[in-house]
Amino acid sequence: MRTIHTKEIIRNIKEMCIEANHFLSEDMEEALRAGVQVEASPLGRQILEQLNENLMIAGRDQIPICQDTGMAVVFAEVGQDLRIEGGSLSEAIQEGVRQGYVEGFLRKSVVGDPLIRKNTGDNTPAIIHYDMVEGDELALTVAPKGAGSENMSRIFMLKPADGIEGVKEAILTAVKDAGPNACPPMVVGVGIGGNFEKCALMAKKALTRELHEKPAQAYVEELENEMLEKINRLGIGPAGLGGTVTALAVNIETYPTHIACLPVAVNICCHVNRHARRIL
Repeated sequence: MRTIHTKEIIRNIKEMCIEANHFLSEDMEEALRAGVQVEASPLGRQILEQLNENLMIAGRDQIPICQDTGMAVVFAEVGQDLRIEGGSLSEAIQEGVRQGYVEGFLRKSVVGDPLIRKNTGDNTPAIIHYDMVEGDELALTVAPKGAGSENMSRIFMLKPADGIEGVKEAILTAVKDAGPNACPPMVVGVGIGGNFEKCALMAKKALTRELHEKPAQAYVEELENEMLEKINRLGIGPAGLGGTVTALAVNIETYPTHIACLPVAVNICCHVNRHARRIL
C-alpha cells in the first residue's frame, strides 16, 4: 500500500490554487485565440483580443486573470490502495486552499454563514467532492468558480416525455437567461440524468473536461456540437455586446436515471474557466 503525507497534499493544493488563478489551461487558451478568428462582430473581436491580452498580462505579471478568484471547488479521486498519513485528507485540502489564497494574495470571497455573511478571511471552506477509484494514486482537480457565472446556473426537472428536445430547450433557456451576466464567451457544463444533486455535480465537473476530449457516446458529441452552434446563434456575443462567439464549448455528462425523471443541470462558467489538475 502506497502512502502520501498530508504535507505533500497541502503543498500541491496551495500551488494549484495559485496556478489556476493566474493561468488558463492550454485548451482554454487555444479556444480564446480561435474565437478572435471566427467572431463576426468587430466589437466582439476587439473584446476577445482584450481578453487574450489580459490573459497574457496575468501570466507575465502574476496578477489574477479575474478579480473574482472564486470559491475553490476540489475534485479528489482517491485510490482505494492509498494511505494518507499525517492527518485528515479533508483538513489537508482545506489547509492547502487557505495557504494558497493567503500566500498567493488572492481575493477571499467566502463567508462563513450564508445569512450572517461574515468573511472567513482565507477563502475556506472549499467545496470538496470525493470519488473512490482503483489504484494507489490521488488525483486532484482545483477549480476556482466565480459567482457571476455561478449565479446564472440552473436545474430543470423535466418529464421523460420532454425528451431530447426538452433538454435542448432547457440548455438554451439557461444561456439566454444568463445573457451578459455570465461574462461570455462562456463554457457551458451540462449534466443530464441521475437525480437532483447528481446532475448538478455532473454539470460542474463537465467544466473541467478538456475541450478537445470527446464524450464516450456519439450522440452526446452530436448534442454538444448542435448546442454550441445554437448558442452562438443567439447573438449575445463577447461581454454580451453582440456577436457570434457566445460560448467556446458545451461539455455534457450523462448518467442513468429513474423511469419518471429527466433532470438537467446547466452550470455556466465565464471565459475564465479555471482548473488545475495533478496526480500524486
